[in-house]
Amino acid sequence: YAQKLLRIGAAWDITDGSNSIVIAIVDTGIDSSHPELAGRLTAGYDYVNNDDDADDDNGHGTHVAGIVAAGLNGVGMVGVCPQCKLMPIKVLNANNSGSMGTVAKGILYAVDHGAKVINLSLGSSYSSATVEKAVAYAQEHSVVVVAAAGNQGSDAPFYPASIPYVIAVGGTDQNDAHWVMSNIGDFIDMTAPAVAIYSAYYDKATDSSSYAYMSGTSMSTAFVSGLAALALSRCPNATS
Repeated sequence: YAQKLLRIGAAWDITDGSNSIVIAIVDTGIDSSHPELAGRLTAGYDYVNNDDDADDDNGHGTHVAGIVAAGLNGVGMVGVCPQCKLMPIKVLNANNSGSMGTVAKGILYAVDHGAKVINLSLGSSYSSATVEKAVAYAQEHSVVVVAAAGNQGSDAPFYPASIPYVIAVGGTDQNDAHWVMSNIGDFIDMTAPAVAIYSAYYDKATDSSSYAYMSGTSMSTAFVSGLAALALSRCPNATS
């Protein structure tokens, strides 16, 4: 239902992406062996374990990555920008938690290593001066930053989505109506599908590549990041 609501097919009549456009997934990592994503990842970094292996050990990051750019391979599902590349940056641990300081490092890494879009399907009720500086750095380099509005059903600010430059994404349901768990408020810039989204997944219980349904503004954010990447594929010199 999500692709129908977003009219992604019509966008693909113009472009289904460019492999010169890189989207950084700042999250729990990406399952590099998943058939939807294998061979389409750039070098990344793991700030949880401080090494170059940004493989997923939770599942969340792989699910987000699949929505953004799962490949046109005739199996499973397809992402919004299937020809684009993904940069795995692990800032959240196996329990899907982490610090804002680590998120800031991930943003800086993405900018310095050529990402054109940064997906932040994460957040907190509290802001961070370090993250605000990292977002400002992305803005200075015309890198699009997209972040989840949060799933608390609240109108309280949520960060980094509430930082002015960031595109804050709320969630809608199958009827294109407000999803009850999505945060609301003036800081939200747009909405996208959030409920029962099917995507690639890393199943840590079986240590294997899989698929799963997940709900949340994390998923909404991934749709918008994919759409931003499509736009940049068509107009690579566009500024943010």
